[in-house]
Parts: sequence; structure tokens; C-alpha cells
Amino acid sequence: MTLPLDGLLVVSIEQAVAAPICSCRLADAGARVIKIERPEGDFARYYDKVAGGESAYFVWLNRGKESVVLDLAKNADKALLAAMLRKADVFVQNLKPGAIAKLGFPVERLRRDHPRLIVCSISGYGETGPYAARKAYDLLIQAESGLASVTGGPEAPARVGVSVVDVAAGLNAYQAILEALIARGTSGHGAALSVSMFDAMAEWMTVPLLQHEGGQPPRRLGLAHPSIAPYGVFRTRDGADILISIQSDREWRALAEKVLDDPALAKDDHFATNLKRVERRAETDGRVATVFGATDVAPLIERLAAADIAFATRICAASASACRPARSPIRRRPSSARARAGPTARCRRSASTPPRCARNFWPPKRQSNKRGHSPSSANAAA
Repeated sequence: MTLPLDGLLVVSIEQAVAAPICSCRLADAGARVIKIERPEGDFARYYDKVAGGESAYFVWLNRGKESVVLDLAKNADKALLAAMLRKADVFVQNLKPGAIAKLGFPVERLRRDHPRLIVCSISGYGETGPYAARKAYDLLIQAESGLASVTGGPEAPARVGVSVVDVAAGLNAYQAILEALIARGTSGHGAALSVSMFDAMAEWMTVPLLQHEGGQPPRRLGLAHPSIAPYGVFRTRDGADILISIQSDREWRALAEKVLDDPALAKDDHFATNLKRVERRAETDGRVATVFGATDVAPLIERLAAADIAFATRICAASASACRPARSPIRRRPSSARARAGPTARCRRSASTPPRCARNFWPPKRQSNKRGHSPSSANAAA
């Protein structure tokens, strides 16, 4: 099967999460991705050993790629990278701002020498400005962007449980690269792209900012929502937790009449709009909690489904076997589900042998069969 990015070569000097998730998506779409690692390897390889002896993050983000170890302090390895870039369509890197230029590959020169090349640089705080040279990690930007201030319960700010800053920045980079590829198809010219982790979160934080400027700063409410009611978790008579998220006044009327069995509440002007329900959040939630608490989970689910009310019946913990995503009726993307750890050894370039790249992870079979690479090796400069 032909994939959208078949025939494209991506070279990525990457580490951690943001750049790897970008290049992973490019690989999923059919591009050949060569991951450049420092001599000690991407430090994300060593976060943990829970995925068959490999790092969970590394397994997730590096499927379908090839890897070559280069020491860019050495002229021979710089020459190899230069050779790769001459054939590349996309170059991704998430080193500190200025680092790629110090290594001898300034973006301006790459764009001049390779007019069709798309160069995407991912940084913490952007390429310029007072914070440009600072290291940036997911947690720090969750805090500085204000995300942590609206996450968690009333008692304290909290970190979002997954690396949302890294993921958001990486997907922004992926989107920007796809746009640049479309533009190149018309103009014939590549592009220099700059994506920052802070900008990604600043965009996500627009609604809390507008709420703050409007005089209603959001409060931390755990699983509740500062702008919507009823919204959150309610316990049934037999001890199950059910989450609901009422998004419209029509849904509220359906909930009141068909699930709470209270036609009068459905018509009550005091609860007719979301604004009024939020103003009376305690009473609104109390009405729902009373009925849910007097009903067993099975009949309650039947009533919610019949009323077309969105709900969830599980708050899954990673350690709860019944809630493992792999056992969920909602299946994950095939390429993600099939990704698994490959050889731990990475390939090195020596003066006497041509560079070889080991596959970090076995990709979907269509990729290895289509391209003719064996699961264990491929020529990096081919």
C-alpha cells in the first residue's frame, strides 16, 4: 500500500519526546526516517526498562525509524551528516538554540545550499528572546505557561500525567512540516520552521487567559469543569463511578427528564442554561448525585445510553488490568499497537566500514516489505 510520504527522506537529530513524536508521525505516513543519536544514545532510552527491557517512551516514539550514532565533534561524522542532508527532504532537530550552528550546520546555510530542504527546529522558548538559551522540559513549561495552575484539585497545582507540552510541540512541528511539503510542491522551495514548546502551551491556554481577563479566573476542580455543569464523576448505589459531561442545554433537558426522571427540573428556568447551572453548581451536582447514588450502575447505564448522554464508566489506573488500553474495546492505531522494542545495540560508523543503521523498532510490515530494508540493517547514506 502506498503511503502519503513514501519516497521522502527525513533526517532527525533528536532526543526525548518533542522531535521524536514529530518524526514518528512522518515515519507512520511512509517517510524514511534516520534518527541521529549521540555516542551515548538518546537519553530517553534510559528512562525506564518496563517495555520488554526497553524504555516505554523510546518504544512508543521511535517505531519505524533507523538509527545511526554520530559524534558530531568529529569531522568524518560531520561529513556523513552533510551527505545525508544533501539527499534529505526534511531535517528535524531539537538541540538547544544555536547548538546546530556551533556543530557546523547553521540553518541559514542549509537553506542556501539545499533550497528544497525543509528544516524544522524545535526549542523550549523559541530561537530568540531572553529565555532562548535556557533548557526546557515538559514540567517547567507546564508551570510557566499556567497549565499546572488549572490542573489538579483545589489543594495544589498538579502536573498533567503525560508529557502534553512535548507532544503538543511535536505535533505542531509535524503539522508545520506537512504544510511546508504542500507549499514546496507548488513553489519548489523548502522552508525554515521554528516551533517552541512554550508557544504550543500558550495557544492551549487561550481560554483560561480569556477567562482571567474576563474576571472569572478558572479554579482547579479535579475532574469537574470550571465552565460547565454538570460535569464530572458521580458514584452509583453499588459503588461504581460514572463520569458525565453535559455540553448543551438540550443534553441537560434529556438528562433531567430521561435519566433523573424529573420533567419539572428539565423545565426549571433556574437550571435552563449552562450559565445558570454553573452559578448553582452545588445544587446542580447535588440533584445528579442524589439520583445516581440511588441507582445501580447497570440500569443507570441503560438510561444514559437511551437518552444519548455521553458517559464513561471507568477512571482507569495504569495498574488496573481491567482498564488496560490493550483490553479496551476501543482499539489503538495499528502501527502503534504493533510497535515493539527492537535491538538495543545502535550502529556506529568506523573509518574502515560504511555506516550502517540498525532499526530501533520493527515497523508495520508494509514498511519493511515495501522499502526492502531488513529489520536489522539499512545503509544510512543510501
